[in-house]
Amino acid sequence: MTPLGRSLAERIALAGPLPVSIVMEEALAHHAHGYYMTREPFGAAGDFVTAPEISQMFGELVGLWLAAVWDSIGRPARVVLAELGPGRGTLMADALRALAKVPGFPLAGPVHLVETSERLRAIQAATVKAPVRHHDRLAGLPDDAPLLLVANEFFDALPIRQFVWTGRGFHERMVGLDDAGALIFGLAPEPAAGLPAHVPPTPGDVLEWSPAGVAVASELGARLAAQGGAALAIDYGAAHRGFSDTLQAVARHAYADVLTTLGEADLTAHVNFAHLAAAATAAGARAYGPIGQGELLARLGIGQRAARLAAANPAAAPSIEAALRRLTADDQMGSLFKALALCAPGVPLPPAFEAAP
Repeated sequence: MTPLGRSLAERIALAGPLPVSIVMEEALAHHAHGYYMTREPFGAAGDFVTAPEISQMFGELVGLWLAAVWDSIGRPARVVLAELGPGRGTLMADALRALAKVPGFPLAGPVHLVETSERLRAIQAATVKAPVRHHDRLAGLPDDAPLLLVANEFFDALPIRQFVWTGRGFHERMVGLDDAGALIFGLAPEPAAGLPAHVPPTPGDVLEWSPAGVAVASELGARLAAQGGAALAIDYGAAHRGFSDTLQAVARHAYADVLTTLGEADLTAHVNFAHLAAAATAAGARAYGPIGQGELLARLGIGQRAARLAAANPAAAPSIEAALRRLTADDQMGSLFKALALCAPGVPLPPAFEAAP
């Protein structure tokens, strides 16, 4: 049992089983044992690789997407350029390099990064070649200029609640202790009420709900409606999902057992984009998509960008082609990862979402 596992086991022994959402939150953000507080998760030497770490093309094209939105809303003299969960800052660094080549784009102000890990904040400040202002949460961002925001693999790390249909109703999945004191999954004795299930369940079906993700999407929608601008969220999950158990732990680029690796493995769940879009639109924004990451990048010109990079450095052409395939192919990240655009009312249809549902 990990140090965090022992701490949670003691807590459960005293106060009873904990919801999955609390266990997930502690596993990722516990001040002493949380995964993002203590470990270097990114890259080949870490536990997983994100799209910005695969190729500079990803962040550059995200930057150009933001620039196109800025142009479509009248090229305002000031914007709030922000990212949720910036990792090592690679995406924003690449986006800024692309934005610096856009005539007139306002780069005089600081870049706003929402990050709770002090360790990652230091890495981001060194990676992003611009003044950085860190915030603990979305509410800390300025609201006096249009918001241009990106969130890549942010929502998948927000805690989820899980509910299992038993025939009597949806019972919340809890983490308790077995007779030997080990952590185990179980169910709350009484069914929960008021859950967003839209199709008839069968016994054993698992409903996942992210109150934290929905809250962020709602707040983001309200901000966009009030101050203008747009946001691009890229993550893995389904456009419309029914019932499934997607909670997973990843360590050293392989799946791991959730309860025996708490604090020492990344915990994520697939994003329900329909829930995010509904929350943002209810708060006043407009939602477009989701579309596949491969479709997004293709429409933004990743093929042409890859060709130019390969022509400039022929020796790197094989690795550029490999990165292109990993980012866009349906059997790689192209279909599993999706992009959702959230815009203020009146913002023209955002780039790449012309044929989005």
